Amino acid sequence: MTAQPSTQQAVVEAKDIVAGYLPGVNILNGCSLVAYPGEMIGIIGPNGAGKSTLLKAMFGLVKVHSGSVMLGDQDITNLRTNRLVEMGVGFVPQNNNVFPSLSIEENLRMGLFLRPKKATERLAAMWDLFPVLHDRRNQSAGALSGGERQSLAMARALMMEPSVLLLDEPSAGLSPVRQDETFLRTRRINKTGVCVVMVEQNARRCLQICDRGYVLDQGRDAYTGTGRELANDPKVIELYLGTLAEDVDAERTDTL
Repeated sequence: MTAQPSTQQAVVEAKDIVAGYLPGVNILNGCSLVAYPGEMIGIIGPNGAGKSTLLKAMFGLVKVHSGSVMLGDQDITNLRTNRLVEMGVGFVPQNNNVFPSLSIEENLRMGLFLRPKKATERLAAMWDLFPVLHDRRNQSAGALSGGERQSLAMARALMMEPSVLLLDEPSAGLSPVRQDETFLRTRRINKTGVCVVMVEQNARRCLQICDRGYVLDQGRDAYTGTGRELANDPKVIELYLGTLAEDVDAERTDTL
């Protein structure tokens, strides 16, 4: 897992982001992130560090007061979410990420409302990537387990063939077994060529599978490096991994 060459154009780059939910109250205080083609990027850090806020700022859900977000050579700072989806940015929120009253297939079709003519092609691709969803495609999404809902949310975000997929806490609330399945599925998505930027509470597992990682603290980049470098960095272990691991063990719940 080596760093990408600086001459390669980034898929997405957030630079010196200052952002927050209320005027004059910033959660992010100048943090930056870059993801290159084919990379999986992990974002970890203590509660309140601004991890999810960074993803939401990149996806136009939180106002960026200064700094920029670039998608390739296009400035996408503060663009509307529907425009970002059309341009190739996928986002899977932690909660409320499916339409429970709709069937699995109807949920997926909702993800392609901007390009309905490609429905047959994209559904076939999702059935191949998520065979369990195909087997239950007519079932109501509200009857799915936590892990299955997460799969459906990912699949819906992939319907528009995004160049980058933003995942907010994909393993939250899942049992250890379902967490592992989610990580493996995320890596499989990444191997199809989709760049993945993932905020994750399970810091150790995240660093095991990501190419590069960012440790956020108080809205700033505290440490960056390859997943392996961060996982073995004594300061990161002492300041973050030990506490984060304890938090994860304490908060794990099986919603299946």
